[in-house]
Amino acid sequence: MSDNTASTNTPTSEPTTTHFGYKQVDKSQKASMVASVFDSVAAKYDVMNDLMSLGIHRLWKRHAIDCSGVRAGHKVLDIAGGTGDLTAKFSRLVGPTGSVTLADINLSMLKVGRDKLRDRGLVNNIDYVQADAEALPFPDNTFDVVTMAFGLRNVTEKQNALNSIFRVLKPGGRLLVLEFSKPTTEQLSKLYDVYSFHILPKMGQIVANDAESYQYLAESIRMHPDQETLKGMFEQAGFEQCDYQNLTGGIVALHRGYKF
Repeated sequence: MSDNTASTNTPTSEPTTTHFGYKQVDKSQKASMVASVFDSVAAKYDVMNDLMSLGIHRLWKRHAIDCSGVRAGHKVLDIAGGTGDLTAKFSRLVGPTGSVTLADINLSMLKVGRDKLRDRGLVNNIDYVQADAEALPFPDNTFDVVTMAFGLRNVTEKQNALNSIFRVLKPGGRLLVLEFSKPTTEQLSKLYDVYSFHILPKMGQIVANDAESYQYLAESIRMHPDQETLKGMFEQAGFEQCDYQNLTGGIVALHRGYKF
């Protein structure tokens, strides 16, 4: 007589918490908490970027644009496009036969970017979409190039976002992620820590009356995957020929991957 008693294997449950800076919060709460930060800083987002990077973010973005391969007729998706720095340049590069979609999960940021670009006369080939990077509302194989500058670290499930981006890229398309990363030397890392945790929040308090948001932004950088880990996540999503360039000693890294 056979024993019909089945062994009970308890499935491993997915963790229900994630990091919000250095705090552990429920995954369902992170998006709204990040939204609150960017609602708070949206009006002075460009000033914030200047503070966080000592103005060097403009050079980092210019380098990302130069490496993007965007040309006339391309369809480009700029995720977490913020105030539209990359979108403005891409709009000129793709010309009247191409298009740029500025996507951001935060409506406050999207409005700031739209108003800024319209004030500069950039209206004809730019669309604005409020969208979650983890579940992009576009058909498969839509875009030639997808960029994400200083946004991935705020996403709750980064792997889901990379998977979603891979889906909407055309075969032959490329993803570029520009993000704060891990300094390559201990000396630079220590110096950057002093700046991030002691100077930056105080500057945020003075400039934007919001030290807490700047504290979160500094912490979110430290919790972001390092260069090799993020490269592995690109590969897990299906990207090929993945590489990265360290900029300013690894304070920022530009990651690239292709869909074939």
